[in-house]
Amino acid sequence: MGRLSGKVAVITGAAMGQGETEAKLFAKEGAKVVATDLHEAELQKVVDEIIGNDGQAIAIKHNVASDDDWRRVIDKAVESFGKVDVLVNNAGISSDMNLENFDIDEWNKVLNVNLTGCMLGMKYVVPEMKKVGAGSIINISSIAGIVALNYTNGYTAAKGALRALSKASAIELAQDSIRVNSIHPGIIVTPMLQEAMESGAQQMFEAGTPLPRLGKPEDIAYGVLYLASDESAFVTGTELIIDGGWTAR
Repeated sequence: MGRLSGKVAVITGAAMGQGETEAKLFAKEGAKVVATDLHEAELQKVVDEIIGNDGQAIAIKHNVASDDDWRRVIDKAVESFGKVDVLVNNAGISSDMNLENFDIDEWNKVLNVNLTGCMLGMKYVVPEMKKVGAGSIINISSIAGIVALNYTNGYTAAKGALRALSKASAIELAQDSIRVNSIHPGIIVTPMLQEAMESGAQQMFEAGTPLPRLGKPEDIAYGVLYLASDESAFVTGTELIIDGGWTAR
């Protein structure tokens, strides 16, 4: 308990899956949580549960691909809690796409959410972190940003670019004691993965994961917690891979 005491954290995509787990864990560890998502009803349930457990949190409807929405989220965070110490760029969407069925609108949507949305979050949170004198930004990438996965060209491109953006931003912001790191989950059982699991991909996922189970949202959340906390004060520009050994092959 208390690993994030006194910190204010913005977590996107917090209505379900990894983001929901991160928001609840952060609140349990003492953070004041600004939880955002497009799914208002589900998001409010998460925030109500946090408050019901004596935590502090607010819910904000948020399209991460919107410049105006990002400005509003950061302004509301500061208005509500006085500052922002941590940003978790967790929101993301998946897409099946290969070169022959390539759709430009789908491509733009995937990049806007998974890459541009993270850039916008950093753009608007950095001035507030500079006021605090420090900060931690955690960008949720994927093992798809490190190794190729079939039929995920748009998703892979976005997550690979986010990996590189995180490194470049870490160097740029280091002099301001703002740390930027990326996390690369493997196969994590979340609602976003459910369709693929139901279509028969579970056996393939299990075969590709050396540890004898697939990942859980908690597996990622504890990595995010470490990078958000002062325990990782000398960690920036790095990639934390949490994949059960998938990329070790």
